[in-house]
Amino acid sequence: MTDKTNDKDVKDLLDDLFEEVAEEINDQKEEVSEETNEVSRSEDGVIVYKEKVEMPMIPLRGISISPCILQSFDIGRLNSIESFELSMINDEKIFLASQFDATLEEPSVEDLYTIGTICSIKQVMRTSESSIRVLVEGIGRAKLESMRIDENDAWVGEITPIEFDESKFDEEDNLYLEAYSRRLSKGFEEYLSIAADLPTDASMEISDAQGYSMSTDIIASSLFLKFTDRQKVLTTLDIKERMKLLYEYLLQEIEVIKIDKKISLDVRKQMNKIQKDYYLREQLKAIQKELGDTPDGSEGNEYREKLEKLKIDPETYEKIEKEIEKFERTPLGSPDYNVSKNYLDVIFSLPWNKESRNRFNIKKSEKILDEDHYGLDDVKERILEYLAVRKLSKNLKAPIICLAGPPGVGKTSIAKSVARSLGRPFVRISLGGVRDEAEIRGHRRTYIGAIPGRIINAIKEAKTKNPVILLDEIDKMSSDFKGDPTSAMLEVLDPEQNKYFVDHYLELPFDLSKVMFITTANDLRQIPRPLYDRMEVIEIEGYLEEEKLEIVKRYILKKQLKENGLAKDFITMDDDVIKFIISRYTRESGVRQLERTIAKICRKVVKEMFENPDLKAINLTKEQVVKYLGSEKFKEDPLDLNPQVGVVNGLAWTSVGGVTLEVEVSVLPGKGNIVLTGMMGDVMKESARTGISYIRSIADQLGIDSDFYKEKDVHIHIPEGATPKDGPSAGITMTLATISALTNRPVPGNIAMTGEITLRGRVLPVGGVREKVLAAYRMGVRKIILPKDCESDLEKIPENVRKEIEFVLVEKMQEVLDVALLEK
Repeated sequence: MTDKTNDKDVKDLLDDLFEEVAEEINDQKEEVSEETNEVSRSEDGVIVYKEKVEMPMIPLRGISISPCILQSFDIGRLNSIESFELSMINDEKIFLASQFDATLEEPSVEDLYTIGTICSIKQVMRTSESSIRVLVEGIGRAKLESMRIDENDAWVGEITPIEFDESKFDEEDNLYLEAYSRRLSKGFEEYLSIAADLPTDASMEISDAQGYSMSTDIIASSLFLKFTDRQKVLTTLDIKERMKLLYEYLLQEIEVIKIDKKISLDVRKQMNKIQKDYYLREQLKAIQKELGDTPDGSEGNEYREKLEKLKIDPETYEKIEKEIEKFERTPLGSPDYNVSKNYLDVIFSLPWNKESRNRFNIKKSEKILDEDHYGLDDVKERILEYLAVRKLSKNLKAPIICLAGPPGVGKTSIAKSVARSLGRPFVRISLGGVRDEAEIRGHRRTYIGAIPGRIINAIKEAKTKNPVILLDEIDKMSSDFKGDPTSAMLEVLDPEQNKYFVDHYLELPFDLSKVMFITTANDLRQIPRPLYDRMEVIEIEGYLEEEKLEIVKRYILKKQLKENGLAKDFITMDDDVIKFIISRYTRESGVRQLERTIAKICRKVVKEMFENPDLKAINLTKEQVVKYLGSEKFKEDPLDLNPQVGVVNGLAWTSVGGVTLEVEVSVLPGKGNIVLTGMMGDVMKESARTGISYIRSIADQLGIDSDFYKEKDVHIHIPEGATPKDGPSAGITMTLATISALTNRPVPGNIAMTGEITLRGRVLPVGGVREKVLAAYRMGVRKIILPKDCESDLEKIPENVRKEIEFVLVEKMQEVLDVALLEK
């Protein structure tokens, strides 16, 4: 009886003491203001501020790190990674402070909480190409005074470390702290007993803690607190206030868990009912099995019958048979039931033994290619040779064909024609933007919703093991941390490997050696070299204007008249009108936009027919074209063919064909600046500077002041500044225009040129000669300067154009000056 009385007296004494001390502290304490980020302070001597130090730091977004705690987080910002690397070089210590706004990418010191944590780095792991995961242990608090970014882009903070000397507490304070410590310990034990996700040894860590501050931080780190609440505990330096605040949060968490358990109990009762229903259904299945009414067994028998008909190797047969046995053992309500059924359905939907009959006839194939495509004689010849080799070689491995060229030139339609000439099914797979290896090889069945890759799906769609599969835009594939699809494509396209291609979903070898793969690409430079080496490249150049004219007359106009419900000869066009549409309403290497333009005219005519029932067949004029299509989209301003100083006609090659461009140069008094305008790319800028250096080397021969590069500003401009331009082919053009401006000697306007220049004045070959020459021809230029090494490209130019143009082939820049630079 006496012991109980004494315990009651002590309890009453502690309660009275709590109230008295709490009132005294509330009168004396400094409040924490979230708006101003001020820090509360307790009695002098307990909170010890050390000397200021500089240390690498990382601003944290959405998390807060407590002292004495191990915690991991990811960092991906460049400054954060640099700060981390700086700390690893030094003593592996780093300061972590949380941001007010987690969305800020480049926070300043005003955007951070003043109080943060000094941590030591324990472990590092890279999670992707641009981020790493770090495990740190909190050492102690510190106050952030200022921050800066050093020369290596690392965040460096000036901080004041904070320590707590709990020996400075007087007897009354210790009594208050001990009382709150007991309440926290008792509450935390209750929290551990009902919180299932926490380790039971957390209470042992608290008992081993050295001091009230450390035990408070350990308890705070174990609670599921909101970020703002956790940060408030971290920034509250007064230990007594921190313990009081933490006790409030602890009581709230205990209540939340109790409510959560009540909700969980209600849900469990509902689940028991579902399990009861499942048990009854299983009993019903057992009864049906005893009666012989087993639908699953009948499905298994169907799969076995299909398996018996397949001509496959013994290992594959055995694997499929095991999967059928697994399917029969799987309960109907199990999630694995549908997974296994879908897998077997995919297996038996594949054409393991079915092949299309190869009806190759070289004359028929040639006829089909001519019917579907005009021109492209070299391409057709290469394809017929390729098909003949495939037919003759039979079991020999023929190369994979790759059709390379700009958009709209007929790469996909050529592949369709090849399939039609062989009598095989045609399937197209678009590879543009594919970044995941699983797109090619499929997903493993361990993933929910796993499906086969695109190759196996294409075989399944074709329903034969030897279709023509078009791998469209193979140059648009890319790779990231999910895998490299181009490496997976190596196995598909390698004749030595694709006989045993294994899709991750199937996990069975499937023979792709009889599939005819045709790939397409716009830019061969984007294809990885190992993949490029496995393909036979056939380049398809853009169509000439004359070829587009014939394509419209033979194919596009007839097709669009039929698709728009018009009679065969309802709309007719003269050659001049078609050329007018080609040159003024389209700007492309292919004919895709041209076909859309013809289709628009047909739609306008159909609309006009309903508005005017008396409308008869029409012969389209240029005026009607403008009426239907609106004003001209592209106007080719004729070149000024008169000699000019500082102006030279250049030739360029774009994705839509060749174009002419004027290079303008002005020389102005200045300090030797080189101004380059007109949306020039890096290569073109380097080419211009190379030309300037060449001019400096021969300045005396040209009569140019040798110090011109110090006293003159050279401004090189290429009109149509909104259009990006790049490449080295304008080197001799920019160099000649600069020499003309410096010497005040004119250049004839009826000359155009293209070629790369070196520091020694050599003229190097360039690409796209055919397209460039035709562009110059359209603009009235009849004299063109080309690199000597491009002489073989002249054979690709139509004979009627070659006869009217004088070609000057040069090897040195001096030859260009002799031909194109006139006297004053």
